Amino acid sequence: MSESSSPTQSEHEEQAGGEERVQPGELTFVEHLEELRKRLFIVVLTVVIGTGVCYAFIDEIVGVLELPAGELDFIYISPPELFVTYVRVAVIAGLVVASPVVLFQLWRFVEPALEKRERRYLLFALLMGIVFFVVGAAFAYTTVLPIAIDFFAVRLASEGILPTFSIAYYIGFVTSTLLAFGIVFQLPLFVLLLASLGLVTPAFLRKYRKIVVLAIVLLSAFLTPPDVISQLLLAGPIMLLYEFSVLITVVITRKKLKAAQ
Repeated sequence: MSESSSPTQSEHEEQAGGEERVQPGELTFVEHLEELRKRLFIVVLTVVIGTGVCYAFIDEIVGVLELPAGELDFIYISPPELFVTYVRVAVIAGLVVASPVVLFQLWRFVEPALEKRERRYLLFALLMGIVFFVVGAAFAYTTVLPIAIDFFAVRLASEGILPTFSIAYYIGFVTSTLLAFGIVFQLPLFVLLLASLGLVTPAFLRKYRKIVVLAIVLLSAFLTPPDVISQLLLAGPIMLLYEFSVLITVVITRKKLKAAQ
């Protein structure tokens, strides 16, 4: 009886430890759900705290988003519009602030089920994903937004029509543009992972280049606000990133061939 009770006591001690490393195959389905519930709770709590902190600095955040507009004036055309806009910005900023914790919780949840090689690839993808997202959003903020706003607010302006923007529509335009560029700048990373796993080759990417170009145009129309300028400003960098991805697969393929010899 003493021998049969010791494993049960050990299991209780491991559960009490909470943050001890979970080995593959040791958790039952219910324990997996409990682990997922714990990770989701931490994620939601972090996002809520991040949103609250960002709302406390909402004037500064909105001020940064308004910088590409220069001297343009903003209005709000319904009583709750400004408040709803501020809340939306706070939530998006809270997600950005909480993203390291969110990614870490995702890593901790899936890590036990991965092999050493898969862990290395996933960790690299998570870290570089943040870098590429920041680069894409920074490119949009410093280059694309000023060009787009100058085109709509200055070059299209005519006598008697003042370029006064609704704050909700402007913030929606800015945030959607930043998010779109942050997402599409993940393309080289995505192709790099596929090439490392042997799922794509340079010949494959060259063969379907025309289809990819069409898909890029459609994706740009879907991700950006409904105007041709923003779509072209997004489609151009994506095509350059795709060609860069082809070069990446060439380098990886050559390394694999040399290693196999």
